[in-house]
Amino acid sequence: MRLRRHRHIHCYLAKFTSKEPDVAHDDTPHARKGQASQPLSREVFVERFRQSFYDPKFEPEKEALRRIEVIAWDAYEKSRKAPITQKAGPGFADPDYDLSVEWVAARNRLIDAEKRQKDPSTSSRVLVICGSPRNDGSCPGEISKTFRMSEITVQVLRSAGIDVDFLDLSLLTSEYGRRIHPCKGCVSTAMPLCHWPCSCYPNHALDQVDDWMNEIYERWVSAHGIIMLTPVHWYQAPSVLKLMIDRLVCADGGNPDPTSTGGKKPELAKALELRGWSYPKHLSGRVYGVVVHGDVAGVEGVRRSLVDWLDWMGLVDAGAASSLDRYVSYYEPYATSHESLDKDEALQEEVRNVARAVSNAVKELREGKLSMPDRALKHPRPK
Repeated sequence: MRLRRHRHIHCYLAKFTSKEPDVAHDDTPHARKGQASQPLSREVFVERFRQSFYDPKFEPEKEALRRIEVIAWDAYEKSRKAPITQKAGPGFADPDYDLSVEWVAARNRLIDAEKRQKDPSTSSRVLVICGSPRNDGSCPGEISKTFRMSEITVQVLRSAGIDVDFLDLSLLTSEYGRRIHPCKGCVSTAMPLCHWPCSCYPNHALDQVDDWMNEIYERWVSAHGIIMLTPVHWYQAPSVLKLMIDRLVCADGGNPDPTSTGGKKPELAKALELRGWSYPKHLSGRVYGVVVHGDVAGVEGVRRSLVDWLDWMGLVDAGAASSLDRYVSYYEPYATSHESLDKDEALQEEVRNVARAVSNAVKELREGKLSMPDRALKHPRPK
């Protein structure tokens, strides 16, 4: 089996860091500047702060809110991204660096999750992801067809003795405080600037908090297989799914030691990458299946993009039956699309086959029997 192990931080650092992480080479490309907006004025900050308390019911607490706003302004003005930190300690490039306690906790959960995932005594686990933003607890007032297909998938997996973790991304549209913040594109400055897990959030100074991704990272790491089900939105994956996908960039080449780049110092990250970077694939070797459905166009393109992405991440397809794209109620009214799915028993069976294929592949994977003919090949252009 070629499931990349999560090693302790210092194992990565031995090859890619120096004893002086704060010094970049003279020939390191400089970070280009000039796009960032000017800091908010106090007046604009107050206006935006108050938007969260628009309800007149907050009026009796306006003095309390004013005092809280003063604290929030101070955090913003002084850029207190991580207000509670701890020393990195042994195993990091800079043991004296002040790491966010929230990042450290997320990192430790991933290490523990990886150990459980690799333990042959644990049950096989598949993460089923519903990529539709629709549910009957928000504006559509009706469950999604993707959710129904996800239920079919879950039933097949459970009947095969698989532990199922169901991730419903529609909670982003219907649950209080549920957020996935957008990827900031650190990787395009230099791969080592993209930390594993992501260290961009939470950012308390900018009120970029309540980020769901630390939990989602752990759920991906814990899984032996992934099944992703999604509709097509304008020829592309829905925004809730794309948010998660973009934030998983740190799982493919991400740096497990923020101290090696002095936090978010571009020149240090550029120098580190130019010295040679391994692009560790933190999720490689897990099995996957994909189900894409639409109503008039785009299913093949979305399926291909998802499959290409998962392949790039080092995941392994579970065979031809594990990748499916189909139309439901092709050019028929939206109002009767659920009824069309009811009638399409062949599609329902194809969805079951995706789950069966992944279930079989996970079993072979854990028994060391899953064929991966290219597992020993070294990629000449890692990225």
